[in-house]
Amino acid sequence: MQQAQARTRDDATAETVLHVDGLRKTYGEGDDAVTAVDGVSLDVSRGEVVGVLGPNGAGKTTTIKSILGLVVPTDGTVEIAGVNAHERPREVYRHVGAMLEGARNVYWRLTVRENLDYFAALAANPASRERQDRLLSQFGLAEKADDPVNDLSRGQKQKVSLACTLARGTDVVFLDEPTLGLDVEASLELRRELRRLAEEESITVVLSSHDMDVVEAVCDRVVILSNGSVIADDPVDDLVGVFEMQAYRVEVAGALSDATRETLETRFDAADWTTRGDRTAFDVTLSGDASLYDVLDVLRNAGLTLSDVDSHDPDLEDVFLSVTEDAR
Repeated sequence: MQQAQARTRDDATAETVLHVDGLRKTYGEGDDAVTAVDGVSLDVSRGEVVGVLGPNGAGKTTTIKSILGLVVPTDGTVEIAGVNAHERPREVYRHVGAMLEGARNVYWRLTVRENLDYFAALAANPASRERQDRLLSQFGLAEKADDPVNDLSRGQKQKVSLACTLARGTDVVFLDEPTLGLDVEASLELRRELRRLAEEESITVVLSSHDMDVVEAVCDRVVILSNGSVIADDPVDDLVGVFEMQAYRVEVAGALSDATRETLETRFDAADWTTRGDRTAFDVTLSGDASLYDVLDVLRNAGLTLSDVDSHDPDLEDVFLSVTEDAR
């Protein structure tokens, strides 16, 4: 997985463009009440790219829709560019753009360029032809600019939706699974464009995705939700650094007894077992006082011969799995 390059920010002078305080959303009443968002608070600075992660049902979508006013929260305050999002929604919409359901964001009977013009005009912030042409070129849509969106492929429709969201040059952009349906080249272009928007135009991006490569490559910071609450909120590099885990792929000659396998699974979280001929391979993740030598001692005591060992550093996916597992 691609590691994010270190990015620094002067928090003492950074301007807060998104402020969320005590956001809560409960459905139903009494004993039947279900809390989807439970006291979420966060501040995001201008030009910051923040990833919002969490397992299915963690409250990510409800949180984002509550921030945008698409869902009326039960409690809490949201301010975007200094404007109360729930008291003055019309004014807020001039400062925010969002792509929440991919290709469903655009009008299929309009051409690609007509969609760009239309959505930019809705926000009273017309997109310049230069910005439009750059986005069309980056997403491989230049030759399709005058084609109705209905005639495009699913992936191309996703690209049009992204271009319409980014064309407006708003203060804050919310993107939900933006790489869904994109080819590799378009996904890489999106990563570059998001970093350019943040670094050159100081646009704030809030990104929700299951694609850890994208999150780790473009985000300055990651917020992890579980059961409607924030369980982690840290810079990407710091979050990965907290988990000083050592992960290894171990291969041995010979078959493991059930007792040896159980010991490895219990003590070292051994997983992903594979057998090829007379060789058995598995993954172990070590933390705390455990070391590779402890694993080798177990294998040696079981009369097994080590064939190969490969190591890798923890990445954002490792951290995400560990944090959400601990929160259960």
